[in-house]
Amino acid sequence: MSINSAMLAGVSGLVANSSALAAISDNIANVNTVGYKRNQVSFANVVTSQALTGRYSAGGVQGVARQYVGQQGLIQSATSSTDLAISGDGFFVVGGKGAGLTAADSRMFTRAGSFSVDADGYMKNAAGLYLLGWGPPNAAGTFTTSPSDVGTMTAINVKNQGAVVASTTDAAISANLNADQLPSTGAASYLPGTANTHMSAYANGVATGTKPDFTIELGAIDSQGGTRKIVMAFSKPAATGGPPAVVPANEWNAEVYVVPASDVTQANGELMQGKVYFKQDGSIDLSKSTLFGPATTPPAAPSPPEIKLAASGGTAPAWSASAGIAASDIKLDLSQLTQYASASTVTAVSSNGAQVGNVVGVQVDETGIVSVLYDNSQVRQIAQLGLATFANPDGLGTVSGNAYRPTNSSGQYVLKVPGDGGAGKISPSSLEASTVDLSSEFTGLITTQKAYSASSKIITTADQMLDELINIIR
Repeated sequence: MSINSAMLAGVSGLVANSSALAAISDNIANVNTVGYKRNQVSFANVVTSQALTGRYSAGGVQGVARQYVGQQGLIQSATSSTDLAISGDGFFVVGGKGAGLTAADSRMFTRAGSFSVDADGYMKNAAGLYLLGWGPPNAAGTFTTSPSDVGTMTAINVKNQGAVVASTTDAAISANLNADQLPSTGAASYLPGTANTHMSAYANGVATGTKPDFTIELGAIDSQGGTRKIVMAFSKPAATGGPPAVVPANEWNAEVYVVPASDVTQANGELMQGKVYFKQDGSIDLSKSTLFGPATTPPAAPSPPEIKLAASGGTAPAWSASAGIAASDIKLDLSQLTQYASASTVTAVSSNGAQVGNVVGVQVDETGIVSVLYDNSQVRQIAQLGLATFANPDGLGTVSGNAYRPTNSSGQYVLKVPGDGGAGKISPSSLEASTVDLSSEFTGLITTQKAYSASSKIITTADQMLDELINIIR
C-alpha cells in the first residue's frame, strides 16, 4: 500500500543521506592528504510501476557514489627534492615492495607524490608505496620503455649506485705568450728530431735538454679517478739567417709531455712536438701549427686539437702498463691562447672530469628523469618515470593508501613519458593538494543533516497513519 511505500521511501532517504554523510566525513578528514580526490554521493530517484490509476507508490531514493579522480589539485611548493607532483594527466606507478619486486606483483597508481628515500635507498611515499620506473639506462644512455607493461618497471633505488669517476675529456686554456720573447741560450741546441734536446728531456733531468721559456700545466683525471700531470711547453726558436740573425716572428717550438715520464710508454713522457704559429692579430693559427698534426694546405679550420693516449698496454702513445687505466682523449680549446707583447702568463686552465665521488642527493626533472648527485659534482641518470593515463580516470577503483586500480569503467592504462602524448609533466619539489573545499563540505554537511531529519519525519508520519488505520477496527 502507499503508506508502506512512503515508509520505505523514508528508509531509503536515511540510507542515502547516511552515505552522503560518510562521503563528506571522508572528504573533511582528508583535507590535508596529499593528492586526495574528493568523493560525492549524488541522489537518484527510484520509480516503481503504478498498479492502479489514481494511486501512487513511492520508490524512494538511492545514493550514487562518485570520486572525482581526474580533478587537478593545486600544485604547492615543497622543501624536499623527492616530493613530486603531476601537472596534468597521469598517475605515478607504485608497488607494495621495493626489493624483490617481480612482474607478478601487483602495481597501483597514485598522485600522492610525497616520496622520500628509506633506509634501503628506495623512494617511498607516505602511504608506504614504492615509486617505480624504467631503468637503468642502456649502453647508449637512453631508457627502454614500454607503453603497455608495468612489469618492466622496477622500484627506484638511489643509494645502490656505488661511487663514480669522470675522466677528463675536455679542457680549455686561456694564456698569453710574450711576443717579444727572445730565444734562450739553449734554443740553438733544440733539434726537432733529437729527443735528448727536447723540453721533455729537460723536465726529466737530461743535461742536453732545452729549458722551456713557458709552460702550461693541465691536471687530467684518468679512468680510475687519479690525477695525471700533462704539460704544454713552449720555447722561442733560435735566430736564423743574417747577419744580422732574425728571430722567427709568431713562431714557437712546442711540446706536450707527461710528468713523471713513467706514467706513459713514450721516452721522456713526450706525447707530441712541433710548431705553434700565431696570426698577426695575436690569435693562434691552428691551420698552420704542426704540434697536433700536419698543417693543412690551403689553411683550413681543423677539428679541435686532441691529446690522445691509448689504454695501458696499448699502442704508443699509451699509459704505462703499470697504471692499468683506460684510454684518454682530451679535446683542447685553444681559442684563448694568444701572443701579445706582454708577459707570458696563464689566465685560466679549466677541464671537466672528477675524482671518486659518492651519492649525496637525488633530483627529478619535469620529464621524469631520476638522477643521483655525487659529492664530486657529477650527475648520473638512473631511471625514467612513466605516467599511467586512463580513458576514464573517474572510473578507477580505490585502494588503501590513496591509490587506485584499473577497472572496466576506467579502461586499460597507457604508460607514457611525462610530457608526451597528453601525459602531464613532473613538478619537482612540489606536492598536489587535496581537492577538498571545506566551505562546500560544511554546507553539504548541513543540508545532509536536514535531509536526514526530514527522511526520519517521513517514517514517523507514516507510523502515525498506520496507527490510525489499525485503530479503525477497535
